[in-house]
Amino acid sequence: MYFQLVWEQMWRWDYRLRRDIRKTTSFLFSKASSSATVREDINSSQDEAEAKPPKPGNYSTSQKLGLFLGPLLYLSIILLVHPEGMSEEAVQMLGLISWIATWWVTEALPIPITSLLPLLLFPITGVMETGEVSTSYGDPLIFLFAGSFMIALTMEKWNLHRRIALAIIAFIGSSPNMIILGFMVATGFLSMWISNTASTMMMVPISLAVTKHVADSLKKSSEVDVSPGNFPFGTAIMLGTAYSATIGGFGTLIGAPANTILAATVNNLYGIEISFARWMLFGIPMVVLLIPIVWFYLVKIAYPMDVKNIPGGRKIIKQELKELGKMSYEEKVVLSVFSMTALAWITRSVLLEKFIPGIDDTIIALFGAFVLFIIPSRNKEGSILDWDTVLKLPWGILWLFGGGLALAAGIVSSGLDKWIGNQLVNFSDIPFFIMVGLIIAVITLLTEFTSNTATSTMVYPIVAAGAAALGTDPIILMVAACMGATFAFMFPVAAPPNAIVFATGYIKMSKMALTGVWLNLCSIVFSVIIVYFFVPIIFGGLLN
Repeated sequence: MYFQLVWEQMWRWDYRLRRDIRKTTSFLFSKASSSATVREDINSSQDEAEAKPPKPGNYSTSQKLGLFLGPLLYLSIILLVHPEGMSEEAVQMLGLISWIATWWVTEALPIPITSLLPLLLFPITGVMETGEVSTSYGDPLIFLFAGSFMIALTMEKWNLHRRIALAIIAFIGSSPNMIILGFMVATGFLSMWISNTASTMMMVPISLAVTKHVADSLKKSSEVDVSPGNFPFGTAIMLGTAYSATIGGFGTLIGAPANTILAATVNNLYGIEISFARWMLFGIPMVVLLIPIVWFYLVKIAYPMDVKNIPGGRKIIKQELKELGKMSYEEKVVLSVFSMTALAWITRSVLLEKFIPGIDDTIIALFGAFVLFIIPSRNKEGSILDWDTVLKLPWGILWLFGGGLALAAGIVSSGLDKWIGNQLVNFSDIPFFIMVGLIIAVITLLTEFTSNTATSTMVYPIVAAGAAALGTDPIILMVAACMGATFAFMFPVAAPPNAIVFATGYIKMSKMALTGVWLNLCSIVFSVIIVYFFVPIIFGGLLN
């Protein structure tokens, strides 16, 4: 009886969280658009959600299937699979990977809860002891992510991120194509420092307002169909916002969970640190190259417009900036702390370590967060950063990090990595660029239907094990896997930014899929070229 009550309470919390997210999204969309139809649809959907809350434990078909399929796969593997040379611990680990991966993919339980399974199952099955597993959940890079997220949440609390985005858009231009570029640059920049989801949620209401203004200005002076789903400008600006959020997140180590998990896995497996500055040497050029390429594809090939200038195109952006008023004291403090933190990350390996031995990126991030806690606010009670704001941290993502690192540790501890490596020796004659292309293509396809964070968490240790057997630098192949897990553009489920812009109604599923499939193919080719020529320059030789 007690277990049932706890279980029901967990699903109530899950429902409330989803409901709050839905309300927030609906509020932002309705605020950005004056369409009565949109507001009525939103209100009716909210009323329906309030009137008919789901029963605790009310699973979808895929969840029901995954809930039973996971343990069934585990039992089938440990009972029926005994390959030559594979130890009993490795068989157990293979079964556990199948179980956890199935629950991740089907979301039989919330992904963060599934990420805690190693703590429960590894000791029971004899793969690792509890103390060994738990260390993965306290990895320094998890606290790097937590510290950087505290700073990002403070930016959101005082609306500094909105001011930065509007300033970038106002600077770039007012033609339809330049407006789209402005949104993409602003979103990409923000996504390097705050989550892709948060940056997209912030930009979409502004882009909706601009889209409506552009549509109104073209209704009488042009034959362009400006209805949602058929308006080329509306589709392009929404897709551009989502895609640039994904691309921008690739720019820094904290920009996307896949990057942070990669660095943590490399450190866990090989004891090698990928510093913030080293990743930026790789990530920033990717962002600088990809955003203009994707923009050109959207405005010149996929959704071209003959209109050169929109009357009053800059008006909305300037009005938004005017409504923000002058920069407040709190905004100035947050901007200063953020700038100093970013500068410290960049210069740490070449400058700060000479004066402060032992300093690392995690210490810098936590120090920035502590400073924001200490400095008092002038316009509100309390400090610039308070505990209520910190409670908004994505704790589930941190658990997912820990679960991924625990899987990596279990693969090594059980000897599964050596067995996988021995099997891959047979493929050592495959040309390097073909092998890289296959890895990226398979991971990209998988990411289109699953969480890119969960996908990267699963594949990094396996790719590392295979690389060692093939005589290839594992870090280079893991970076290739990271690119495959990041650049997925076809479906709403591929990444949260895709889902957010799809919800606006300005994008049809068929158009997103058609646009995204070509971008996926181009990104695979692009990634292979980058991995072959550029990645070894940045990451090559770290294992020597």
